[in-house]
Amino acid sequence: MKYATEAVEKERVKVEAKVSKTETRKIEVARSESGIEKRAVKMNASEVCAWFGEKQALFRVGMDIHEREVTAIIGPSGCGKSTLIRCFNRMHETVPGSRFSGEVLLDQQSIYAQKVDPVAVRRRVGMVFQKATPFPTLSIYDNVAVGLKLNGTTERKKLDEVVEKSLKKAALWEEVKDSLKKAGGALSGGQQQRLCIARALAVDLEVLLMDEPCSALDPISTSKIEELIHELRQNYTIIIVTHNMQQAARVSQRTAFMLNGKLIEYASTEKVFTNPSNKMTEDYITGRFG
Repeated sequence: MKYATEAVEKERVKVEAKVSKTETRKIEVARSESGIEKRAVKMNASEVCAWFGEKQALFRVGMDIHEREVTAIIGPSGCGKSTLIRCFNRMHETVPGSRFSGEVLLDQQSIYAQKVDPVAVRRRVGMVFQKATPFPTLSIYDNVAVGLKLNGTTERKKLDEVVEKSLKKAALWEEVKDSLKKAGGALSGGQQQRLCIARALAVDLEVLLMDEPCSALDPISTSKIEELIHELRQNYTIIIVTHNMQQAARVSQRTAFMLNGKLIEYASTEKVFTNPSNKMTEDYITGRFG
C-alpha cells in the first residue's frame, strides 16, 4: 500500500508539472519572426543601478534593445520596470534624491556623457506614461505642436505638416481633423493616450518608451493602441512596460522579466512565454506569484 501511495503521488506531481507547462503555453505569442536576431542594437544598458535616496531600485541590469522591435518588460509591481525605462531617457535623475550608475548607450553613444544635454536625449527617446498626460487647456493642434514650438519652429506650414503627419501616425487624424481647436483634455481616454503618442512623434523621435499605456483604458481603446504599436515599430524602436502578459505576448518581439530590481530573464518573447530558462520566470507567467 505504501508503494502504491508513493506511485500515485509521483504521478500527481508529473501531472501538475504537465499542467503548469500547458498553462504557460496558453499565452499566444503573436507575430513571431524567424529573423529576430538580425536587427541592429539601438540601445544598450549595462550595469545599470538606480537609487531613490538610500533605497536601491535597480541592481546591475544589462540588456540590448534592438532597432525597430518592441521590447516588453514584465514583472510584479515594484520590481523596477518603470525605473529602468526612466533611466533610458534620463528622467530618473529628475526625481529629488535619485542616483544612477552604469551605462546606457544610444547608437553606441553614452546618453550620460558629461556634455550630453538630457533634453536632447528626450527628443530622441520619448515617453508615454501610464495615465494620459495631454495639456488639458491646449488645443489638440497645440498639444502636438508644443515640442516643435519649444524647439524654435514657428513656420505655420511646417507646423501644420508635422501635426497632421503625427496624428496620422498615431491613428487619430480621422477622428480629430475637423476639431483641431478642441481642447486636448476633452478627448476620450484612449484618444488622449494617442494624442500623447502623436506629441512624442512630432519631434525627431527614434525610441518610444511606453509605461503601461493601456492600464487605464477599455478593451477597444487598448486594441487600438496595440495595433498602433505594431504599425509604429516599422519605423521606431519601442519599449513597453506592462502588467498584462497577454499584451506583452501580442505586441513584442522580445520580453524581459524583472524581479526585485534585477533582470531575471531576457529573450525572444516566444522563448520567454513557451520555454523560459528560469524557474522564477515560469512561476510568474503561470500565476504562482505576482
